[in-house]
Amino acid sequence: MPWRIVIATRIFPVAVGFQEAIRAAGHEPVALLTIRDLEGLYLGGALDELPGELDLLVPARRRSIAPLLAAVRPDLVVCMGFPWRIPPDALAVPPLGWLNGHPSLLPEHRGPIPVSWAIRNGDSQIGISFHLMDAELDTGPVVAQSSIDVGGYCEPDELFGRMGPATGETLVEALARIEAGDRGTPQPAGGAYESFFTAGDVWLDAARSAEEQHRLAWAWQFTPPVGTDQGLLVELDGEPARIVRSSLEPFDDAVRIDCADAPLWVTTERPAAPAPAQAHS
Repeated sequence: MPWRIVIATRIFPVAVGFQEAIRAAGHEPVALLTIRDLEGLYLGGALDELPGELDLLVPARRRSIAPLLAAVRPDLVVCMGFPWRIPPDALAVPPLGWLNGHPSLLPEHRGPIPVSWAIRNGDSQIGISFHLMDAELDTGPVVAQSSIDVGGYCEPDELFGRMGPATGETLVEALARIEAGDRGTPQPAGGAYESFFTAGDVWLDAARSAEEQHRLAWAWQFTPPVGTDQGLLVELDGEPARIVRSSLEPFDDAVRIDCADAPLWVTTERPAAPAPAQAHS
C-alpha cells in the first residue's frame, strides 16, 4: 500500500524533486511543510508552480508542527533544507519517522552548510546522505548515501544542478530500503558539527596561502551570512569589496592579490548590508 508522505523544505527545487522521486517510488506526497522567509514569501514565491493537490502546512512556531502533521496523517516525512530543529512530538507523528536528506558524506560535515565546508576543506567529493532523524542534529542512522565529484571552480547553480539527480536517485533508494525493513546503519565515530562561518572568516587573510583563501571565497558563495557581513571581503583602494570570483590563475578583468605563497586573482563587487537572521521558537 502506498505511503502518505509529507515533504518538509523551504527550497523550491527540493520540493519539486522530492515529489517526483516519491511518486517514482510508488508513494503519495500529500503535503508540503514549509515556512515563510523574511519577506513573507513561501519557497521564494514559487508556490503557484507546485501541484495543487499538496496541502500546505506553514507553522508559525516549532510547537505547531506536530498538530499540523497529525492532521494529514503521514506515514513518513521526507525532509531537506528545513531550517528549524524538529521537536520530539513532531518527530513522533509519522509511524516511519522522518527521513532527512543531508548534502554530505555523513558523519562528515554535520550542520547547516555542509557544501560550504566541503569546498573550504578541499574535499574531492560532496555527499548526499539520507538518514532517519533522531533528537540530535544529523546524527541518525544512514539509510542510503551517494556522492558526486566537486571538480574545479563552479557557481552554485551548476554544482546544485549536478547534485539534484543524484539526490533524487538516492531518495528512491532510501525509500526502497525502508520499505524492505531497513532502518539504516548507525553512523561511525567521527565527524563534527560545523556551523555558519563567523566574523573571523569574513576578511581575506593574505598571510595565508592563496589556495586556502580561494577555497574560502568559493565556499562563501554557498552560504548566507548569519550574524556577520557576507564574505569574502578584501580592501581595495581603501574600500571594502566582496570577492565574486577567485582563481589561482589569472583571468580577464581579475585583480591580483599577493598571498603568503602565491598570487590570488579575483573580481569583486561592493558589499551589501547583511540580512538579519531569522528567529524561531
